Amino acid sequence: MENNNQKLLQSLLTDPSFKNWVDKSNKNDILFWNNWILNHPKDIDIVDTAKSILTGISFNKSDLSPFKVHMAFEEVLNSIEAKKRKAIKLPLKKSYWQFSIAATVLVLIGLLFFLNQNTGVIHQTGYGEIIELKLQDGTLVTLNGNSQISYDKNNSRDITLKGEAYFKVKPIPTTNAKFWVNTQDLRVEVYGTQFHVNTRGEKTNVLLDEGSIHLLLENGGSRKMVPGEFVSFAKGQDLLTHEKINTELQYSSWKESTYIFNNIELNEVMKYVEQTYGIPYEFIDKELTLKTISGGIPNHDLKICLSAIEKSTGTRIVLKDKKLLIIKEN
Repeated sequence: MENNNQKLLQSLLTDPSFKNWVDKSNKNDILFWNNWILNHPKDIDIVDTAKSILTGISFNKSDLSPFKVHMAFEEVLNSIEAKKRKAIKLPLKKSYWQFSIAATVLVLIGLLFFLNQNTGVIHQTGYGEIIELKLQDGTLVTLNGNSQISYDKNNSRDITLKGEAYFKVKPIPTTNAKFWVNTQDLRVEVYGTQFHVNTRGEKTNVLLDEGSIHLLLENGGSRKMVPGEFVSFAKGQDLLTHEKINTELQYSSWKESTYIFNNIELNEVMKYVEQTYGIPYEFIDKELTLKTISGGIPNHDLKICLSAIEKSTGTRIVLKDKKLLIIKEN
């Protein structure tokens, strides 16, 4: 029992959504953890301990994102090339020197033409990979596994999303410039706010944490969202879910390497796993598909993710022949 308590304490201390509850900085996380505590009264002492630790210690996240590493690497390469050009001085005959200049000019003209014709920028993640991006305007984007954003390099405030991402949009008060997120189902109009967009499956889900956003639906309709609201919409359908987050509403969200599930059936949860890690699944015991999950599931590591799902549902998940098999716990 003591070992289980220690594991729970460690899980709470490393869960970003729990820290948001402690700091009272996110309405959705506050609602979720209040509900979780009501359903787990025996763990209240551990919750209090974790809260005391977090309020007494300040943690600084210093992980370098792949984007920052890439930019640093490019700077080093450019510096090396510049030093090489400065160091190499060869005596050249006049005719050869003139020919070299002409050839260089032609190459530069061709390169500039190519660059002007290819202004698209694409950021894409592999299965199980999460990257943090800072766009030219200062907007922060956390891109989940098996996802992609694309935009014109001259306008990073109008992007297209395939997959799943969390946005912290940088407001520009001087021009009141809008920020746009486009999916196959809708267009999100933003000025400056924090929200989650998921285009997986055959619909788009939007969960608003802070600020206000305006949705322009593919069918011509529109919706305005306020913090704590969840919207789900699919192209070609008139059905739209537009509700305040509560304990009855079934929804799922993702933020900072953690899936937050609220009364979601196990079959839907396994779809998230397949989409994130690219591994198909199969229920050996079909009745397990209807089991539901409410809580935070880490998704930065497949083994930890599956272990958390097993403990939450009383199941066993076995990887066999490149497929996840879900069976009853012995």
